[in-house]
Amino acid sequence: MFGQAAEQSAPQAAEAGTEEIVVTAQFREQNLQDTPIAITAVNAAMMEARSQTSIQDVANQAPSVTLKPQGAAYGPSLGANIRGVGQFDFNPALEPGVGFYVDDVYYATLTGSILDLLDLDRVELLRGPQGTLSGRNSIGGAVKLFSKKPEGTNTGTITATYGSRNRIDLRASGDFNIAQGVDARISGVAKKQGGYVNRLDFGCVYPAGGSATFTPAFATASNPTRAPMLVNPVGGVPAKTNRADCVIGKEGEVNYIALRGQLRFRPTDTIDINIIGDYTDDDRTAAGSVLLLRSYPNGEVASPRYPLPLIPATGSSPAQNYATASPPTRDINPFAAPSSLLSYDNRFICGNYCNYASYDMPADGSFLASSADGRVKFQGWGVSGQVEWELADKLQLNSITAFRKYTSNFSNDNDVSPMAHSLGYGPLTFRFFSQELRLNGSIGDTIDYTVGGYYSDQKSVYTSFQDLRSSGLQFQQSDPVDADSKALFAHVAWNPIEPLTLTGGIRYTKESKTYQYIRQRPYNDPTATGAAGVLPLNGTIGTYSGERVDYRANVQYAVTSDVMAYAQFSTGFKGGGVNPRPFFVQQALSFGPETLQSYELGLKSDLFDRKVRINIAAFLSKYKGIQLSLGNCTAITGAGFGAPCALPVNAGDADIKGIEIEATYRLIEGMTIDTSLSYIDFEYKRFGTYTVGTTTVAVGGPTNLNGPQYGDYAPYTPKWKWSVGAQYEIPLGNIGSLTPRFDAAYQSKVYTVSANRSSNRIDAYLLANARLTWRNEGEDLDVSLEVSNLFDKYYLLTIYDQTVGGQGYASGQPGRPREWAVSVKKKF
Repeated sequence: MFGQAAEQSAPQAAEAGTEEIVVTAQFREQNLQDTPIAITAVNAAMMEARSQTSIQDVANQAPSVTLKPQGAAYGPSLGANIRGVGQFDFNPALEPGVGFYVDDVYYATLTGSILDLLDLDRVELLRGPQGTLSGRNSIGGAVKLFSKKPEGTNTGTITATYGSRNRIDLRASGDFNIAQGVDARISGVAKKQGGYVNRLDFGCVYPAGGSATFTPAFATASNPTRAPMLVNPVGGVPAKTNRADCVIGKEGEVNYIALRGQLRFRPTDTIDINIIGDYTDDDRTAAGSVLLLRSYPNGEVASPRYPLPLIPATGSSPAQNYATASPPTRDINPFAAPSSLLSYDNRFICGNYCNYASYDMPADGSFLASSADGRVKFQGWGVSGQVEWELADKLQLNSITAFRKYTSNFSNDNDVSPMAHSLGYGPLTFRFFSQELRLNGSIGDTIDYTVGGYYSDQKSVYTSFQDLRSSGLQFQQSDPVDADSKALFAHVAWNPIEPLTLTGGIRYTKESKTYQYIRQRPYNDPTATGAAGVLPLNGTIGTYSGERVDYRANVQYAVTSDVMAYAQFSTGFKGGGVNPRPFFVQQALSFGPETLQSYELGLKSDLFDRKVRINIAAFLSKYKGIQLSLGNCTAITGAGFGAPCALPVNAGDADIKGIEIEATYRLIEGMTIDTSLSYIDFEYKRFGTYTVGTTTVAVGGPTNLNGPQYGDYAPYTPKWKWSVGAQYEIPLGNIGSLTPRFDAAYQSKVYTVSANRSSNRIDAYLLANARLTWRNEGEDLDVSLEVSNLFDKYYLLTIYDQTVGGQGYASGQPGRPREWAVSVKKKF
C-alpha cells in the first residue's frame, strides 16, 4: 500500500493497547513495529499531549537525538546530532549531518530548520545512517515531518493560547472539498511572546565615573593584587538610554508566522496529485545570550579575558605575562578610559538572564564605526508537487518536485559586551531545486522493490560585515556557493518464507561544490586598513567534487506475530567542501567527506495483548574522516595560520557504541506511560593529520593540545539520555474527561566543541513539564493548562566557546525559565 500514512486517534489507541503508527521509512507504508529500522515515530495526538509545538521539542523523548536551536552567532538555525554524528554550524557551505525532510522534500541547510509542528500527521526520527534511503548528509540519521493531506472532510480546528510574558499563539487548519476529486487543506500559525533575557545598557546600569566597584577575576600587570576597581571609570562606556530599568532589548522573544496550503487532485482512482505551498516569517530579537565566567583546567580564567594566551600550558602560573600573548595584543577599548582601568573582564558578567551586548562598535583609529540591530529575520517559502500514479496493480510511480527559497538576515555581538571586540551582521540568501523519481513495485507476494533517481541544485550567497577588532580585521564579504547533487538508488525486500525478510539497498551519489570568496574593505573605504589580511582572498575560487556508493543489508525475522528481531549493516556519508571562513588566503583549503559504517541489532515487540511495547536497538558505528572545525591553527607554521582560524579538517576516526530502549505501557484503559533510554560510548581511535606546504600537523591528541584528545566526546553528544511520560484520562460522565500528564527528560553533560574543556561544558540537567486537559463529552472542545520547565531549572542550550582561539570569551544560550500557558482548542 502506497501513499500517506494513517493513524488511530488517541482514545482508540488507548482502548486497543499500543497504537499502530504507519511509517514510510522504506519507501512504502509499513507498521512501525514491522519496520527494521530504529525509529521514533510520534503522531499528532502525542505531540499535542506533550505540548510540543517545535521540532526541537520532539527530541526530548527520542533516544540518542539532540536538536538545539542555535545561539545568536548562528542565526535562525537548528543544530542536529543523532548517535554522536551531526552539525551545528549554520554556514551553507558546510553540510548537515542529519537530513531534514518535510513531506519528502529535503531541507538542505540548518538555517530554516527550526520548524513548527504545524498541522502534522506524524514525525519520524530515523536513527543511524540513512545513506541508501535518505541520501547524502543523513549520516547520523534523518528527521522527517509529514503533513496531514487534504481529504475533503469539510472539517477544521482552531486553537488559541495565552501564557507567560504575553505569549499568544493562534493555530488553525481547515480541510475542504472543492469539487469531485479536488480537495484543499489550509493551515496557519502565529506565535508571539516577549523575550526572557534582558539586554542592558552598561553605561546606564553603571554610569561612567560612578562609584560602583568590582573585584577582578584575574591579576594584571596594572593590578597584580586584584584590588577592587571601578566598574565604569571616567571616560568609560557612555549611557545610550535614559530608561529607569536600563533595558534596551529583550532577547529570546518569539514573533513567528507560518502558512501552508495544499491542493489535491484525484482525477482517477490511479492518480493522486498534491501541490503544497508554504511561507514562513520569523522576525525577532536574537537568541538570548549570557557571558560566562569560565576557566581552563589549570584554574586560569579563560572567559571573559582579553588578551590571553591561546591555550595556557598545564600548570602555568597565574602571574604569566599576558603582554606576550599571541596573536599580539590588539586594542578593543574604543573609549577614553585607559585599558588599564577598562578592560574585557568579569565586570561584564551580568547574570543568569541578562547581558550588556551593545551591537555598537565606535570608530577607533583606522577602524570605522559599525553597528547592528540585534535582530533575526527569516523569510522563506517553498512549493512542491507530488504525484502518485498507479501504473499497474503492483506498480507505482512517485514524482516529487520542489523549489525553496529564503533570506536570513541576522546580527551577532559575540563578545556580549560594549567593548569593540567582534560584531557581525548581514543577509544569507538561498535557493534550492530538487527532483526525485521513485518506481515502487512488487513481484508476486514475496518481493517489494524501489528504484529511483534524485537531483538537486542549490545556490547560496552569504553577505556580511565582519568587525573582528580582536583579530585586527574589519571587512565585508559576499560569497556565492553553488552546489549540485545527483543520485541513483535501488531498494529490494524479499520475503522467501513467512517470518523472514531480507532487505538490500544501494545508492550512488555524485556531488560538486564551488565557493567564491569576495572580500572588500569596510564600506569600500580605501582608508580602512583592517581588511588588509583578507583582501588577497578576493576572487579566489575553491572547488570540491566527489562520488560515493552507500549500502544497506538487513535481515528481519518475525519470532512471533508480535515480536520481530533484525540485524543490519548500513553506511552513510556527509559531503566535503571548502573552508567557508578563511581569514587569510592560506586558509582557503578544501576538506573531504566523512563516512560511517554501522552494525545494528534490534528487537521490536508488542507484549501482553499489546499492552506493553518495548523496542531495543544496539549499534556499533565506525566513523571515519570526522569533519571538525579547528578554532586554533597555531601548530601550523607560516603566515596566515595561528588565530583567528576556523579551518574544517578531516580530524580522524572514532568508534561509537550504544544502546537505545523505547517502551510504552497501556496497562489499563485511559492510561499511557512512555519511556526512553539511550547510552552512547564515543571513542576516538585515531587522529588525522593535515599538511600545509611543508608542515604536517596532527589534528588532535598529545602532539596537538589545541584539538580533541583521546577520551573527548563529539559535540552535543550526551553519554546518557532518558525520558518518562505518563497520562491518565479520567472519565467525568456527561461533562467530558480530565487528563493530567507529566513528562521528564534528562541528559548527561555535553561539550559543545570537539576539544572538550570546562569552557564549553554544559552540565547535566533534568527538565519536567506538566499538562492538564479537559475535553468535553463530544470531544470537539479542549481546554488545557500547561507548565514547562516545571521546577524552574536553569540550564544552557548551547555554548559558543571562543577561548580556544584566543578570543577570550564563552557565551551561553540559557533555556527558557518556567512558563505557563492556557490553550483552548475547538474542532468543527
